[in-house]
Amino acid sequence: MNINENFLKIESSYLFSNIAKKVKAYTKANPDKEIIRLGIGDVTRPLAPACIEAMHKAVDEMADEKTFRGYPPEYGYDFLLNAINENDYKARGIELDNSEIFVSDGAKSDTGNIGDIFSLDNKVAICDPVYPVYVDTNVMSGRSGEKNAEGKWSNIYYMPCTAENNFLPLIPTQHVDIIYLCFPNNPTGMPIKKEELKKWVDYANREGAVILYDAAYEAFITEDDVPHSIYEIEGAKTCAIEFKSFSKTAGFTGVRCGYTVVPHDLKFGGTELNGMWARRQATKFNGVSYITQRAAEAVYSDEGKKQIQEILAYYRKNAKIIYNGLRDCGFTVYGAVDSPYVWLKTPDNMKSWDFFDLLLEKLQVVGTPGEGFGPAGEGYFRLTAFGTTENTEKAVARIKNYFAK
Repeated sequence: MNINENFLKIESSYLFSNIAKKVKAYTKANPDKEIIRLGIGDVTRPLAPACIEAMHKAVDEMADEKTFRGYPPEYGYDFLLNAINENDYKARGIELDNSEIFVSDGAKSDTGNIGDIFSLDNKVAICDPVYPVYVDTNVMSGRSGEKNAEGKWSNIYYMPCTAENNFLPLIPTQHVDIIYLCFPNNPTGMPIKKEELKKWVDYANREGAVILYDAAYEAFITEDDVPHSIYEIEGAKTCAIEFKSFSKTAGFTGVRCGYTVVPHDLKFGGTELNGMWARRQATKFNGVSYITQRAAEAVYSDEGKKQIQEILAYYRKNAKIIYNGLRDCGFTVYGAVDSPYVWLKTPDNMKSWDFFDLLLEKLQVVGTPGEGFGPAGEGYFRLTAFGTTENTEKAVARIKNYFAK
């Protein structure tokens, strides 16, 4: 029996698992210390009351033989597909068929699993720094090649996103087949304007490439010229797959629900990717529970929309507290406008894991080291706005007091 040795190429633990282990060890050794977690992008506000009400009603239905439901439809119940289509697409002037939308348990799963429908010899382009799932899943599948001394994989085309290019990737200077884009960006928090995204759509169509567009944070967009969907861009249906999530939009990190859009117009070699993804999901995924999908549907109700905007405003306020507080004490900071993330330059060229240790050991504040997002993330650090406002203010005060010395 042989194993998939590609798994041996990557670190034994996921980035956020490593952080959790460090925090657990510190907490065990210092039980009297109050830890403030602004690292992993998990939410803290309760689900919107409209979603809770919908879930309670759905639970009651599951208790009645007349309204009980077993296996859900493979790609989502019509009531949720209709709500997604009407609110996230038609309301923005985008025409989609419900058969182009696939409800899932979240964008993390889908961005990781989408590689199943692509050949292993495709050249992959990835922003650097980047959400680790994009890289790790390509390594696991055997598409990455080998890692060099700089920590880069030989069959991955790296697109550095640095302060010099406003943390936006540059169009590749060579042919690539699969392009991962995430905007508003995780981890940098930076958005992409429609004019810039059009360049990527044009490149992908010209090169016969596919864009895997992760829009998990689109609900945080506040600027008018920042697209909420890549399909707002002319030509995107022939080159792009889009991933969206209810995790950060509506606090579904523990409930699990998202969706992926694969247009029928997206074809390679005469084959629709839509049918391939449909077959993959029907084989490897059993659908999202009825109770969860009813909660997701409630996100689009009038009350749900109002309640969720209040929650988003809470997190946006936290982002500004972090951004303004760190800037006031001399840090160079980015993000926090169309995103729940603040991306900061570590002081005195400190290594990002060293800065993590300093914040944990001296201030009991947890963030995410930029190096964990890729080589270009070294020297940077991510803080999230998903904590409580009370803890966010405490964390910023600790940082300001320490670095004001």
